[in-house]
Amino acid sequence: MSGPFGLPLALLTDSYKASHAAVFPSALSATAYAEFRQPFNNDPSDYRMVFYGLQYIITTYVSRVWTDTDVDTAKAFFSTHNAGHSAFPFPETLFRKFVRENNGHFPIRIYAMREGSVVYPHTPVMQISARDEYAGLVTYLESVLLMTWYPSAVATLSRKAHTRIKERYSQSVDDSAMWTLESRMHDFGFRACTCVEQSMLGGAAHLLTFAGSDTMSAAYYVQHVLNGGRPVATSVPATEHSVMTAYQSERQAVMRVLDEYGKGVVACVLDSYDYARALRDVLPIVAERQVRDGGVFVIRPDSGDQVEAVLMGLQAADKVFGSTLNSKGYKVIRNASVIQGDGVTLDSLERILDAVLNAGFSAECVGFGMGGGLLQKLDRDMMGMAVKLSSITYEDGQTRDIMKFPKQGSSKVSLPGKFSVHADATQNGAPVAYRASHAPSDPDLLQLVYDCGPVPGHTWDSFDAVRARLDDQWTRFPKIARAVSDDLLDYQKLIHDRQEQRVNDGSAFA
Repeated sequence: MSGPFGLPLALLTDSYKASHAAVFPSALSATAYAEFRQPFNNDPSDYRMVFYGLQYIITTYVSRVWTDTDVDTAKAFFSTHNAGHSAFPFPETLFRKFVRENNGHFPIRIYAMREGSVVYPHTPVMQISARDEYAGLVTYLESVLLMTWYPSAVATLSRKAHTRIKERYSQSVDDSAMWTLESRMHDFGFRACTCVEQSMLGGAAHLLTFAGSDTMSAAYYVQHVLNGGRPVATSVPATEHSVMTAYQSERQAVMRVLDEYGKGVVACVLDSYDYARALRDVLPIVAERQVRDGGVFVIRPDSGDQVEAVLMGLQAADKVFGSTLNSKGYKVIRNASVIQGDGVTLDSLERILDAVLNAGFSAECVGFGMGGGLLQKLDRDMMGMAVKLSSITYEDGQTRDIMKFPKQGSSKVSLPGKFSVHADATQNGAPVAYRASHAPSDPDLLQLVYDCGPVPGHTWDSFDAVRARLDDQWTRFPKIARAVSDDLLDYQKLIHDRQEQRVNDGSAFA
């Protein structure tokens, strides 16, 4: 079999998809598109989102060559998949046809926004089409293509965290220390993932913005698969509770850590027994040693109130390590800092940062770690990603542009027709969707990434290039932008009114 995990490729979809080709109307072509329907977590103040992860889906799943063995194995599965363990319908003839006639490549065409693009609700991020006898397969791979929701959501979450931290950096950090910003959010999420693949994809999405990561699956994937061997992710030696409690005393544990790593940056968790007492009794000894050796000691609380724990650590460190006042009037602790990695969210991150600045410390004195909150506590509904059919050309040559507009679910209204996406100079280059037939003359941002097989000459951008694109667009684009052209909105209303009339007069149900 050609599929991953011992699966035939025909099963990389939802069951009901296999039944659609037989009932799809005969057509010369069909077109569908993908979009995010809402901003991340319905944030009313910032509609920007990051589209990322399609490269992995295309190269790992969509571009795989199907074989007759895949079809044979799928047939055996489908033979007992229907209710009562009877035969489930699936398009065996079409599958065998493209195995023979298209070298086993799935017969759809995909145009997409480039990896790392900043998009808005209703930006078409993918456009999928199929022709002739394969028109009924246009959404067969919808489910696996929609899995880009996950790396896109992680990338957006990390960027939103970066935005919040950067605001406090601008207020409290000298220009000479701004380079530390990319290390302020660390990926602690490997153990929170359901599988290694999830950690690799989500961890890579985080690395589009930050460089700190303990998720080595992602660090390796980014460096050696996506970036030509150039490293992106870094980490530092750090302890866990098992190391600290293995010693008779916390002082012994910390001294051993400093013996081994004290000349560099090292993090120690200090709440195994009593965080406050560790700060009082152990930290002064650490300070004496660390200042002598020139290293940086990172205090990690792992329980209790987040704001209180961070401030306790900073105040204790200031007392024994000392601090300098930077040009913006904020304290910068010498040879020490605090990292909060327990239960961090976007909201708690802001509360902590505001408390840190209010206490007179620079934002560079505190870092953050996110585990399950970064790589696990997300779902497709956070940005409402969906694929919808938007146009069909029937056998007689009649084209019908289609949209969904459920009367009881206005949030699920889709766009009709075929689209192109263009940079809008009036919005600093933010993407705007147009009808393909009424598009500007400048280049379409939807690029061909799969054409019934790999596109000759197509190469994916390096990870460095994707990072640079995201940084540029997130900085340049407005938080809220007009994502759909007036012409397309007018056309959507026209199609909506026509279809609504058919609903009202009953012809849509005849």
